[in-house]
Amino acid sequence: MRLNNRIALITGAARGIGRAIAEHYAREGARVAVADLNLDAAEEVVQEIKRQGGEAMALAMDVTSERAVNDGFAAVVSQWGGLDIAVANAGIQHIDPIDRLAYEDWFRVIDVHLNGAFLVTRAALQQMYGNGGGAMIFMGSVHSMEASPLKSPYVAAKHGLLGLCRSVAKEGAAQGVRSNIICPGFVRTPLVDKQIPEQSKALGISEEAVIRDVMLKHTVDGEFTTLEDVSEIAVHLAAFPSAAMTGQSIVVSHGWHMQ
Repeated sequence: MRLNNRIALITGAARGIGRAIAEHYAREGARVAVADLNLDAAEEVVQEIKRQGGEAMALAMDVTSERAVNDGFAAVVSQWGGLDIAVANAGIQHIDPIDRLAYEDWFRVIDVHLNGAFLVTRAALQQMYGNGGGAMIFMGSVHSMEASPLKSPYVAAKHGLLGLCRSVAKEGAAQGVRSNIICPGFVRTPLVDKQIPEQSKALGISEEAVIRDVMLKHTVDGEFTTLEDVSEIAVHLAAFPSAAMTGQSIVVSHGWHMQ
């Protein structure tokens, strides 16, 4: 198993991409801390991991709360004695044109994605530095590279994560920390499913047209990226054996963005 006896914490891990990564890590032998705003949902993931023979713990974590983040990482170290992998995955979305975007909606998206990732990163590095290093993984997006209408706070936050990832790679190298960012295309998660009717209304087109002509228009095959696609990349980055792979953005988007 590629992650045998590694200790991992994943935010936003009660559903969608975060859950897929948590379950895949556990199958690869990692002990997994499932951190989420919804503790009951996190507990359900933990029970499923344990049912399949893995080891996991649930954490209630609001990534915009400095105290909640620090307490969550401390609980993991107290329980298992260290930390090897952290995945900053928690995220939200808001659909609006910039000229009608409320500041509170802008701030909320930036706060969860970017400020939350900073708090998670800082807590992770404090555990990894001086303890053999580790892997810091950020959940970016094709929107870390490109922009789409109606998503300005999300696009801005995902671009910011790219910069944070590269900064961690530069600073963390001497302490044995690698840092990379996964940039998926559209994945059929609850976050994306919620956007389909919102974009349909905002653009005045059908939901089918949103999928065909907006979300998947620039892919090579008209297909969504899958949870398995993303979780496989997350395992690969966590298991990679050297700093040859650090500061990198890994795009998994069916050719929507090529670099």
